[in-house]
Amino acid sequence: MDIPTRLAREPSGYHRRVTEVLPPDAVAISFVDRINHRDLDGLATLMSADHRLEVFDEEPVVGKAANTAAWRGYFDGFPRYVIHPQRFSVQDGVVAILGHTTGSHLALSDEEERQRTLIWIADTASGYVTRWRLVDDTAPNRAAWRLDEF
Repeated sequence: MDIPTRLAREPSGYHRRVTEVLPPDAVAISFVDRINHRDLDGLATLMSADHRLEVFDEEPVVGKAANTAAWRGYFDGFPRYVIHPQRFSVQDGVVAILGHTTGSHLALSDEEERQRTLIWIADTASGYVTRWRLVDDTAPNRAAWRLDEF
């Protein structure tokens, strides 16, 4: 698998190609940033070819093309969607992020949505997100992902 190439903005405003493999936490944070900016191309760049999206108990979406199409639909349907990370932990290349969203498909006010926390799990390898999972924010899940150690 090739090292992912990304564009990085220089202080001058120009872009340069970045080819080093980022650590898992930086990959996961970059993934969230691309979601929050509705940057579909940047998001796809961070997905592995066999990327999996697993949302709670729903059927997974498998493959970069299928996930890119799914995100395009979500961005179009919910243009105000934002992930608000609050805590994260890293274990063996897997990043757990505790936070909340606003502007999602839940059709709640931002204030109501802020009260509904969840956990995103980003499996990473070689600078890519190979699996993006959403799991319930429960005490056992927080403990398992070391999100309660703060």
